[in-house]
Amino acid sequence: MRLFLAILLVVSPIWPLGRNPLPGDPFLIINKQSNELAFIRDGVVKKTYKVATGKTNDLTPEGLFTVTVKAKNPYYRKKNIPGGDPRNPLGTRWIGFDAKNTDGRIYGVHGTNQPESIGKYISNGCIRMSSPIVEELYEVIPIGTKVLVVKSNKSFVQLGKEHGAIK
Repeated sequence: MRLFLAILLVVSPIWPLGRNPLPGDPFLIINKQSNELAFIRDGVVKKTYKVATGKTNDLTPEGLFTVTVKAKNPYYRKKNIPGGDPRNPLGTRWIGFDAKNTDGRIYGVHGTNQPESIGKYISNGCIRMSSPIVEELYEVIPIGTKVLVVKSNKSFVQLGKEHGAIK
């Protein structure tokens, strides 16, 4: 019986062909030291972007998280500002991750209506990007993507290797 199952798995049309994806592929790394975000896919740092992070070091939590929520034109509930409103500080996209058991509703990568803030320590904990760039990223980041937030002098390649996103 075991031999039959083994043969069935090998000849089955649903057996995966091609390369096996790396764990957490794609993978995002946010480095608070440099205020940069790296987009890793297929074991390669594809792009890096400038971002804004927390006003103080403790506001943007560090750790390995998972994208749990994505939203186009997110509603800003703190000040009751609808999505798509030019006053909305979240911009046009929200990629929320589960830091501090918040289920992706409090911490995330998002656009901004204040592009001059990119590269600064200015947010209340989220990672801000320019709206055109977060719109691009939004399209290639599925729910379940791993997000590593660190404050480190290591390169994105070193960090990716340490977390299995780069071989």
